[in-house]
Amino acid sequence: MSTVPDDLRYSKEHEWVRLAGDTATIGITHFAQDQLGDVVFVELPKQGSTVRQYASLGVVESVKAASDVYAPLSGEVIERNVKVIESPELVNKSPYQDGWLIKVRLADKGELEKLLSPDDYRSHIGETAPSGG
Repeated sequence: MSTVPDDLRYSKEHEWVRLAGDTATIGITHFAQDQLGDVVFVELPKQGSTVRQYASLGVVESVKAASDVYAPLSGEVIERNVKVIESPELVNKSPYQDGWLIKVRLADKGELEKLLSPDDYRSHIGETAPSGG
């Protein structure tokens, strides 16, 4: 069974994007949280700040290491997930649902074209494509 949802776009740095209109929800992938191990701290940008595609937007710290999280898209931060700041383990338990990091109002929809499709991301992490899909 694949750990890569088909309804998202991905960065090579293991962030995911779920688009709804001009709002992008951003988080880190199952693969990334699995590599990190138990997440113990999450640092996110303030609401109203701007993130730039491929620039660091924050930090996810685990018992093993601290890793920068990179913005897969540029835009204005319209919401940050306070639950993840208070309970960083949500990143491990539910990376695609409760463990999202920020919501951004897109600056340029064209940037989506630079992101990986689910199949491209599966290849990137060495996961075999799901059968019959």
